[in-house]
Amino acid sequence: MTSIRDVLGETLAIGERFDLVLEERDGVLVADHPNDACPMDVAVVEGLDRLEERPPTDPVTVEIVDRIDDGYVTGRVVEDSRAT
Repeated sequence: MTSIRDVLGETLAIGERFDLVLEERDGVLVADHPNDACPMDVAVVEGLDRLEERPPTDPVTVEIVDRIDDGYVTGRVVEDSRAT
């Protein structure tokens, strides 16, 4: 049986990693959620020390974590694309 938590988790893509283009909105780095079915954007609030510049000009690898904050799905920087 599928639970609402399973469906919501799939929509939000919790635990998945994506290369996202970040922009600054009201002092927060935000990206469009890569899943069009997700009604929220991604606020990247963890791992910011991995970024060489803020906001970065190139996409960065972001992992979606299991928190909602101020109407955003929370993300964590896994890797700055220029660091590789």
